[in-house]
Amino acid sequence: MKLRQILKISLLTSSVCVLATNPAFGEEIQDASGQNIPNRSAYLLVQSSVEVIEVTTVKVNPTDNGVEIILETTKGDQLQVLNRSLGNSYIADIPNAQLRLPNNNSFRQEKPVVGITEITVTNQDTNSIRVIVIGEVSLPTVELFDSDEGLIFGFTGIAPASTSQQEAPTASTPQQQEQPAASTPQPEQPTSETESEQPAAAADEPIELVVTGSPDSGYNAPDANTATKTDTPLLEIPQAIQVVPRQVIEDQQVQRVADALRNVSGVTPQINLVGADTYTIRGFNTNANLRNGFRQDNFTGFTDSATIERVEVLKGPASVLYGQLEPGGIVNYITKQPLSEPYYSAKFSFGSYSYYRPEIDISGPLTQDNTSLYRFIAAYENSGGFRDFAFKELYTFAPSLRVKLADSTNLDLQYEYLNLNQSYDRGFPPITRSFNLPINFNFGEPSDRYELFANRVNVALDHRFSENWQFRSGVSVQTVDTARSNFQPADFANPIAADGRTVARRYNKVGDYSREYSWQNDLTGKFQTGSIDHQLLLGFELSRSVFGYPFQFSYEVPALDILNPVYGAATPTNLEGFEQENDTNKVGLYVQDQVALLPNLKILLGGRLDFVRLRSEERPDINADQTNTTRRYDDAFSPRIGLVYQPIKNLSLYTSYTRSFKPNDSVFSRQPLEPERGTQYEVGVKGEFLDGKLTATLAAYEITKTNVAVTDPNDPDFSIPVGEVKSRGIELDVAGEILPGWNIIASYAHNDAYVSEDTNRSLIGNRLENAPRDSASLWTTYQIQSGNLKGLGFGAGLFFVGDRAATQQEDTLIIPSYVRTDATVFYRQPNYEVGLSFKNLFDVKYYDSQGYLLSPGAPFTVLGTVSIKF
Repeated sequence: MKLRQILKISLLTSSVCVLATNPAFGEEIQDASGQNIPNRSAYLLVQSSVEVIEVTTVKVNPTDNGVEIILETTKGDQLQVLNRSLGNSYIADIPNAQLRLPNNNSFRQEKPVVGITEITVTNQDTNSIRVIVIGEVSLPTVELFDSDEGLIFGFTGIAPASTSQQEAPTASTPQQQEQPAASTPQPEQPTSETESEQPAAAADEPIELVVTGSPDSGYNAPDANTATKTDTPLLEIPQAIQVVPRQVIEDQQVQRVADALRNVSGVTPQINLVGADTYTIRGFNTNANLRNGFRQDNFTGFTDSATIERVEVLKGPASVLYGQLEPGGIVNYITKQPLSEPYYSAKFSFGSYSYYRPEIDISGPLTQDNTSLYRFIAAYENSGGFRDFAFKELYTFAPSLRVKLADSTNLDLQYEYLNLNQSYDRGFPPITRSFNLPINFNFGEPSDRYELFANRVNVALDHRFSENWQFRSGVSVQTVDTARSNFQPADFANPIAADGRTVARRYNKVGDYSREYSWQNDLTGKFQTGSIDHQLLLGFELSRSVFGYPFQFSYEVPALDILNPVYGAATPTNLEGFEQENDTNKVGLYVQDQVALLPNLKILLGGRLDFVRLRSEERPDINADQTNTTRRYDDAFSPRIGLVYQPIKNLSLYTSYTRSFKPNDSVFSRQPLEPERGTQYEVGVKGEFLDGKLTATLAAYEITKTNVAVTDPNDPDFSIPVGEVKSRGIELDVAGEILPGWNIIASYAHNDAYVSEDTNRSLIGNRLENAPRDSASLWTTYQIQSGNLKGLGFGAGLFFVGDRAATQQEDTLIIPSYVRTDATVFYRQPNYEVGLSFKNLFDVKYYDSQGYLLSPGAPFTVLGTVSIKF
């Protein structure tokens, strides 16, 4: 290690020296957080002649007389540092660098050693990093070094708050160490009296290395790019967006991703008994999900929770960026990415109904210079179920690779393979009698089967032209093939005969297939027009989707007596049916400008042009050669306008207007319907509390959608148009850390979704299906932070879903409301964890909707886990 600079004097003095040397630095302005920073022109002098250097990892190491911060990069000697101080805070701005961490591009650590209150490292903008170190009682002195590892800040002269109550740093689990900063902390943050009064830890307790190169944690996510496709803080987005982080998924031991969305206001999972993940958001059934920003068909979609880093939910229309979608919102699955530090994890889960599941997750660099990173995830699941004849077997493999082709160019490769083999179960028909049946009752046969094979490939190239301009091009290919054969009621609207016990059935044999090809290109840049800042996004998307299914059936099957069922029906051989394939080609052009009129007043302007060509081919008789072809061409413009005002740093007031567009791929009498259009008005308040550790969003909205397609009650495989529907509501979401070790995620939603216009006037006023008027959730965990029981944690949650209409054609059939209670107990150490989770603790009988059909919820279930990490 060679010494580059020795300051060893008060940083206040060093700041004065810098200001005296260059008057341009002497002029200070306030940033959005209210902190004084050097004039922007000072930064420009430095940036004009150097390239932007990527910092791939942040480390914090204790030393004999203090602590050191390492910004890992191969060009540490080229980093330029501008020093200053404010009170007990040392502030260093690096105007030619950017954080490029594996997960969130921010780092935060509280009380790493005695005498230091907090360390944060964040991106100030697209070409500068800010490092803040807050001393407890005085300003720490610093030495700057460069080495093969990168740039090193060495802090010495650290004084504790009280010599009689010195508190040794508390070793914590990796999950606790890596919580990203929600916002840049206030340098003048006072020392907490509560912290100084905590009992001291054992003097010989080890101090652990803090590394960002492992999965991030915490319940609070400071940013998400689903809403804007840019790194924008959630406070600056004029639309409601919620994030379910990985830590929530792990704490709740989520077995299927849809269950994680119970934590988000206004979202009701459409749980079916097969496994496809679909949702009702603000009263509207989603027609697709996103996977890393690429469309994922939800008719044949299945996602394994092992591959997911977090789930982002954008409320309201998202057509301005993603094209043809429902106006209620969109769910974006963000997958795990390769890490720059070695990470090895193995987990084994086991529980009720013969459930067992091993999985591994390994990652790290392939080369010594970290130019090639890898990650490999594999899981196997085998289980029965509470339903008659239930079984499931799942294989998941997900390798990924990140290669740094040049200093400013990265290439990402991801692949995922899924093989699912399980029973096929359509649940219960939407009739009152269904609620009186045992939840294990099955209208099908033990021979019913469902198989799914999915291959998903993503390739992304990221190139930075300069510190302000960046280009990203990505290709996604997803192929999914399914095969199902099953027995079910012949008439779901009136399945039971007049005798009250006999159900006529039919046999189905279907082979769904989907092909999704997408090419996205995004150019982002920052520039100024006078005193106004702009962040521009220009995008182009070219995609093709193919969805088809040969549908065969027979009514020549034995009926079922629900009071005395006899199973074992033979599979019929004389089948009739039809075959249909929809081939859709799409072109999208979009533009977005995030305009900062003032530091606390921002406007979001965006629009997208969509051009869609649909070709639908149908063979009315699968045993004949006749083919009918339907072609349609649609185009639409989808705008978005939003305004954000921040009266204070941690509070935002916003309003927005957004529209959506979706070609109607539903069919009526085997003919496509006209496109649907949606319009939303939304206002809201967003805030950060407890120094950014806790966030809250309160939103009110009204959505109107025209030419709506709904399930045909006489034939659930087809749809009918009803005219216009409306959705009005208010939502509240809260997430984050209340106290050290105490996390919470909570939500409440009131929604009134109903048919406002109907061509036959018979449905006006009917509630939309699976849209509860009220829903709420509360999940909280606490982990003991010190003492002999350190690492022991507890958690509990309540999930309330109000009554819902089973179908909007006849909303007199109401699915009862329910409150489900879950709980967990766990013990975590840096390299291992054991836990026990309890689902539906009080064995409540409840039902979810799978879009017209009913799915009984699982009874009391126990799930155990054992995992190791190193």
